[in-house]
Amino acid sequence: MKYKHLSKLESPSDLRRLSMKELDELGEEIRQEITRVVYKTGGHFASNLGTVELAIALHYCYDFREGKVLWDVGHQAYPHKLLTGRLDRFESLRQDNGISGFPNATESPYDPFTTGHAGTSISTGLGLKCGLDLLGEDKPVVVVIGDGSMTAGMAIEGVNHCGVQDKNILIIINDNSMSIAETVGGISKYLTRIRTAHIVEDLRNEVYQVLDKIPGVGHKLQNALEHIQLAIRKSMVPGFLFEELGMTYLGPVDGHNTPELIKLFGDLQQKKGPIILHVITEKGKGHAQAVEDPIQYHSPTPTAAKPAPDAAPKPKGKSYTNAFVDSLIQIAQDDPRVVGITAAMPGGTGLTQFKKAFPDRYYDVGIAEQHAVGFAAGLRRAGARPVAAIYSTFLQRAFDQVFHEVTIQELGVVLAMDRAGVVGADGVTHHGVFDIAYLRPFPGITLMAPVDEREMMQMLALGIELETPSGLRYPRGNCPDVSSLYDFADVECGKSLYTRHGQDGAILAIGSMVVPATLAADELAKEGLNLSVVNARFIKPLDGDTLLNLIATHPFVLTIEEHMRAGGFGSAVLELAADELADTRKIHCLALPDQLIQHGDPAILLKRAGLSQDKILETVRRLAKTYRPSHRAHGDTLQRDIGRLKDVAKQILPNNP
Repeated sequence: MKYKHLSKLESPSDLRRLSMKELDELGEEIRQEITRVVYKTGGHFASNLGTVELAIALHYCYDFREGKVLWDVGHQAYPHKLLTGRLDRFESLRQDNGISGFPNATESPYDPFTTGHAGTSISTGLGLKCGLDLLGEDKPVVVVIGDGSMTAGMAIEGVNHCGVQDKNILIIINDNSMSIAETVGGISKYLTRIRTAHIVEDLRNEVYQVLDKIPGVGHKLQNALEHIQLAIRKSMVPGFLFEELGMTYLGPVDGHNTPELIKLFGDLQQKKGPIILHVITEKGKGHAQAVEDPIQYHSPTPTAAKPAPDAAPKPKGKSYTNAFVDSLIQIAQDDPRVVGITAAMPGGTGLTQFKKAFPDRYYDVGIAEQHAVGFAAGLRRAGARPVAAIYSTFLQRAFDQVFHEVTIQELGVVLAMDRAGVVGADGVTHHGVFDIAYLRPFPGITLMAPVDEREMMQMLALGIELETPSGLRYPRGNCPDVSSLYDFADVECGKSLYTRHGQDGAILAIGSMVVPATLAADELAKEGLNLSVVNARFIKPLDGDTLLNLIATHPFVLTIEEHMRAGGFGSAVLELAADELADTRKIHCLALPDQLIQHGDPAILLKRAGLSQDKILETVRRLAKTYRPSHRAHGDTLQRDIGRLKDVAKQILPNNP
C-alpha cells in the first residue's frame, strides 16, 4: 500500500525534511499500516499504536545508526520497524521467513538486540553505553521500557546500577498503565502517584499566589510552607525515588505531542548523567476499540489470515490452557489450600477464571518470575498448595529459584508450564523448548506431559498432592480427542500407557507427539508394519520396566518429543538404557535440532524439524528398512549354520537318525 509520507522514507534521517504537520500525518499513516497488517497476520497491536509519536520523535532527534535505541520486550516496536526501512516487508510480520514481531538483531542494524522477554533493556543498554565509552565512542544510548516491564527485578537492578555509573544514558518509561494485563504492584502505584503529582504542584503554586497577596503575613506563611516542602517532595513530588538513586528524573510528559517531544529530546542531548524521562501514552491510541479494551487488543487474533499450505488442521475442543484452569478450579473447590500464581499473565495462563472463582487465593506478582517461584516456596512451606502458572520460556528466568527455593527445600510446588513446545509467530524468544533440559537435572522433581484433558486433570491433581516439586508441560493449542485412538487408563506416577501393540518397532512419545505417533502407526499398519506406541506420560521418573521391555522385544525404539534434542526426553531414555546395560544402539531420538527456532506457523516449523506426522512416517520407514534386512540376514546365517551342523552330525554319526 502506498502512503504519502511513509512510502517515501528511505531512512529515519528523512524525517527531518517533514514539517510538524507532516509528521502528524506520518503518524496516522503508521497507525493505518499497523492496523492493516496486524488484522491480517496477528501481532501486538494496542501497545504499538501508543508509541507512534515517541518513535517518530526519537528517530527525528537521534541517529541510531551511530547511537542505539533499545525497545524493552518489543511489544511497542512496530513504529520503529516502519521508520527503519521495513515497510516493504511489514506484511510478512510474524510469518514464516518474514520479519519478526520483536526487535531482531539479524533483521536490521537498528535493532542492537533480539528481544522478547521483559525488563532486560536497562541492563543491556547500560552495558552497551559502558562498552562504547570504554572504546572511546561517545554515542547516545536510549532505552524505552514500559511501566509493566518496570516491575521486573532485572529492570530495578539496572536502574540501581545506572545511578552509580553516571553514564549519559536516557531511559524512557513509556507509561500506559498497562503491561499485557493491568500493571500490578508497588512500582505501578508509585508511577500512578507521579502521574497525579502535578495536581499537588499546581495546588501549591496557587497557594503561593494567594499568600503573596496577603499584606504583612503572606511572605512569613510562604517561608513556613518551605519548611514542610521536603516532606511534600518525599511523598508527592515526581520521581523522588529515582533522584535518590542518582538519576535525573523528568516528567511526566505527553507522549503524543510530537513537537514537545522533539524539543525535549533536543534539550536532553545536552544534559549529562543518567536520565529517566517519564512519558505518558495511551495504549491503543487512534483505535477506539483498542483504547476501550487494551487487554483484548493487546495481541488480537488475525481476522483475514489464511492458513499456511502446510498447516495441519487444528484439533477441535478445549484449549490446553482452559483444560488446566478448569482442572485447577475443580481441585481448588475441594481443597482450600490450593493457590494460583501468575507473573503478569492472568489471561494467557487462564488464571483470570481462577481469580473470579477464588479471589483470595489468586496472586499476580507482576513480571517477576523469580519472585513468583520464591513466593510459591514460601506458600508451600506454610502449608498451602501453590500452583505457579508460567510460560515455559519465562520460567527459564527462575531457574535458580526452582533450584534454591524449591528443590533444595524439597517443597511440593507445582510448575504449570504453558506454551511448552513450538509456539509459532512469537518466535525464537518464546518457544518453550528447553524446559525438560533445565528441569530434569533437579533431584526429586516429577515432570509430566498430558496428552488430553483427562490426563491434565489427573496429572495436576497428582502434582498438588506430591511433597516434592513437579512440572506440568503442555503446548499452545487445543486438546485432542483421543477416545477413538486408544483406551484411557488412570494416571499413575512414573507409569506409561500403550496406545498400540506391535512387533516391528516401537515409538515412545511424550505429550503433544503421542497423537501424531499413534496416527502414524495406524498408517504404517496398512503397509504391514506393526508398531508398538507408548504414551510415556512421565519424563521423570521414567517407566523403566516398559522402556527396557521395548528395547528387549523390538528391533528399534524411536523417542519423539517437541523439545530440543540436547538434554531432553530422548536423552533421559538413553541414560536409563545405558545404566541398565540395555542395547542403546536400538534407540533413536526424534526432537528439535540444535539450532534456534525462528517464527512461523507451528505446523511448518514442526515439519521442518521432522516432527509432523508425515515426517514421523518417513523416519519409521527408514528405521524399519534398516533393521529388517539385518534381521533377515541374521536369520539366513543362522539357518545356514544349522544346516552345516546337521551335515557334520551326519558325517560323525551316519547311523543316528
